[in-house]
Amino acid sequence: VQLQASGGGLVQAGGSLKLSCAASGRTPSNYHMGWFRQAPGKEREFVAAISNTAVSTLYVDSVKGRFTISRDNAKNTVYLQMNSLKPEDTAVYYCAADWSRSPVPTTRKNEYEYWGQGTEVTVSS
Repeated sequence: VQLQASGGGLVQAGGSLKLSCAASGRTPSNYHMGWFRQAPGKEREFVAAISNTAVSTLYVDSVKGRFTISRDNAKNTVYLQMNSLKPEDTAVYYCAADWSRSPVPTTRKNEYEYWGQGTEVTVSS
């Protein structure tokens, strides 16, 4: 599976951005998908995930109520709608794919087999 993330940019605090992750290759719709982010000097952290059927979603507490993950399997694309952005959301955002028999996606980055190249999000105060 090949992943291409896009949609990052510079935005003021309180603004919105929508990230996209286009997937290609081995039946992307079979994979759970996740978004992770890595701020300068910090470890990559989990942000959100969605199951292959889109029935189940997970979010890190710091983005609940502000971010929404979704997917369009017909377009092999996963989205991350980010609202009410804060300076602490500044990071490089990565999408990732995980094939699993579990119906629920995982928050553990080591279980994601495929990664996109990242898209940078900068939130100014």
